[in-house]
Amino acid sequence: MNSPLIQLLVLAGIAVFLILRLKNVLGTREGFEQPPVPKQANDRLGRPDLEVIEGGPDLDITDHVDEDSEAAKALSGMKRIEPSFNVADFLQGARGAYEMIVMGYETGDLSAIQPFLSEDVYESFIDGVAAREDQGLTIEAEFIGVRELKLVDVTFDEETNEAELNIRFVAELTSTVRDQGGDIVEGSPTNVKRQKDTWSFARTMGADDPNWLLVSTDA
Repeated sequence: MNSPLIQLLVLAGIAVFLILRLKNVLGTREGFEQPPVPKQANDRLGRPDLEVIEGGPDLDITDHVDEDSEAAKALSGMKRIEPSFNVADFLQGARGAYEMIVMGYETGDLSAIQPFLSEDVYESFIDGVAAREDQGLTIEAEFIGVRELKLVDVTFDEETNEAELNIRFVAELTSTVRDQGGDIVEGSPTNVKRQKDTWSFARTMGADDPNWLLVSTDA
């Protein structure tokens, strides 16, 4: 057997040996190696989950009032009595209630909004609508939207569980007042006016009735 053939066989043997060694190494894990990232973790890359730290601030409260304020303490007391209460959900509901109540008063249709009004507020609304009717005035209104909404104050009576939240609204709407002949005496169907109100909603926390009542209005 000549020398070149022997060298070729030796090289072939070395190659087979190296292939077998690589095959044994591949597929094994030795030392420190980053484990495969689960698919769910991959989906969350760049969007780390917010971890709720026990004993930390309640973001549902601190997103709307200062952490150490009296309002924050009042909201915490309300949540202790009624853990399902959520400030963000309440404010969203207040936004919808504001539009419904404003439009009910503007158009004089108070029957639909009566369940959401305290007796005093309902009586004042009746007086306002009656005064317009006595003068032969009618109102045409279109609600554009709530532009600003802010929780400005909160009180909570721990003895009675009565809570009251004051909300500042800034809204836009059109309002046209017409006399008996249909002539415009105030406003315009095309001019949008900005309306600012501070309303107070009250409820007894833990009560079976989930409805908040409008107990005062301050333009």
